[in-house]
Amino acid sequence: MGDNITAIQRRRNMQNIKSKDTAIEHKMRKALWHLGIRYRKNYRKLPGKPDICITKYKIAVFCDSSFWHGRDYELRKPIGTNFTYWDNKIRKNMDRDRQVDSRLESMGWIVLHFWDIEINKHIEECIKAVNEAILFRKIGSV
Repeated sequence: MGDNITAIQRRRNMQNIKSKDTAIEHKMRKALWHLGIRYRKNYRKLPGKPDICITKYKIAVFCDSSFWHGRDYELRKPIGTNFTYWDNKIRKNMDRDRQVDSRLESMGWIVLHFWDIEINKHIEECIKAVNEAILFRKIGSV
């Protein structure tokens, strides 16, 4: 890593990283809620426990962190002394994401992924994509 912290400090930092109810999830959920879109969070009945699950329209939304889910991975591979560990970990995350998407789609769900940078800088576009998926479901059920 490119900083000067001890192994104990690194461990504490890594333990504090949350897997659910992250800031980007809160931002996305708040925007959907204000538009009257109701959802379930971290829905355990589905593969991958989607961050936001709009059960009425069978839409699963994932709010992905750029680092953990490998955004532009080939350009931004981790560097440092433990490269092999991080490379394997992030590649497994990316593979698992693809497998979960495939399983959800085979069950008839629309799967949407939004990167943290998209949610933080362009939340309106993310919400528009969710609205378009809802509209697609509404039109398809007529």
